Amino acid sequence: MIKTAIILAIIGHILCGVCDALLTYTPNGKLGVKDAKDPGKMAELFKGTPLRNSLLSMVLGTLAITLFGFGYLAMSYWMKEYSALASNFMLIASVTFLVFIVVHHVICGIVEWLFIRMDLKSESLEAALDLQKKTIVTMFVGYAALLVFVVTLFVMIVSGKTSIPAWGCVFNTAVFLIPMAATKLPAKGNIAGSLMFIGLLILI
Repeated sequence: MIKTAIILAIIGHILCGVCDALLTYTPNGKLGVKDAKDPGKMAELFKGTPLRNSLLSMVLGTLAITLFGFGYLAMSYWMKEYSALASNFMLIASVTFLVFIVVHHVICGIVEWLFIRMDLKSESLEAALDLQKKTIVTMFVGYAALLVFVVTLFVMIVSGKTSIPAWGCVFNTAVFLIPMAATKLPAKGNIAGSLMFIGLLILI
């Protein structure tokens, strides 16, 4: 049963990575963090971008997060055999991460949808970014919860308190993200999440 949940998590992270790409890549290039400060650059980037891209990202992204949610919840349950405290930490972190990150993902989609729908005007960009700025706490809470989950998992494995060999701690989102941080790879978090669950699928 846990392996099925992990497979769903791998599929979910891959699908979520595709949804992230729908928001990041436009017909005119890749959206950069600094681009949001330049209405002219944003209008140029999003010119000709179909509204369906952001809609698909929101809908499929919600499905993707639901799918990989099974993996996080299953790992929390699996950990109960080794430590009730660690299991509870992971469970609370999982639920918090999933709830807040789906809200954040949908808001990111809404921001782009509003900008495109309102004819790429600087006023619409200002309103959309204001919405994102005032709700950015959803991202911080979501990723803080994910950090609690992966750190707990790492500590339990590296300390030899689970059935996974200590070296298996390398199959961890945080471990994969560190070397990827300096790269230009898209959807780094989802790539790292996929690799973590692929490793866990092999080792459990």
